[in-house]
Amino acid sequence: MSGDFAALGDFLDDALELPVPGKDGETRTYRITGPSARDGLRIERITTLAARLAAGGEAPTAPVLDDDEELDLYRMCLGSTYEQLLDDVSWAAFRHVALTAMMWITADRETAAAYWATGNTPGKANRAARRSASRGSSAKAAANSTRTPASTSGTRAVSAPRKAKGKAKASR
Repeated sequence: MSGDFAALGDFLDDALELPVPGKDGETRTYRITGPSARDGLRIERITTLAARLAAGGEAPTAPVLDDDEELDLYRMCLGSTYEQLLDDVSWAAFRHVALTAMMWITADRETAAAYWATGNTPGKANRAARRSASRGSSAKAAANSTRTPASTSGTRAVSAPRKAKGKAKASR
């Protein structure tokens, strides 16, 4: 029955290639292969826990990962490129590469590409995007064009309706 299925390697993306500028200014392409099944399951478990904590809106009472566990997570995500990246790139670049790999492992290539391009978790707009979106909303635009009411201090008496002066009455 395997005739119905193409070989898994024929369509499965099992590596990311990321161009990263090094501390020396040179941009190198790092090939990050997918983790072992065991590491993939650990990465999934850790990120699922973090997502649950974030969804609950409550900060955890204790750190979810200590520094060693965080580096271990990055090691699992980066595989054999971990040590080379540690030596070659800045912390910001290292972390960005590791989180991009984690997005690829836990979601898909498109999610990883979106994170790589913006540095934001997909679905979470950056501050400038949120501000421009709120400025462009029609509700806010309508509210800005609404005139403010006149004074309601109560110091002005209501006047009687005006009578027409000097106008000739129409004949019937």
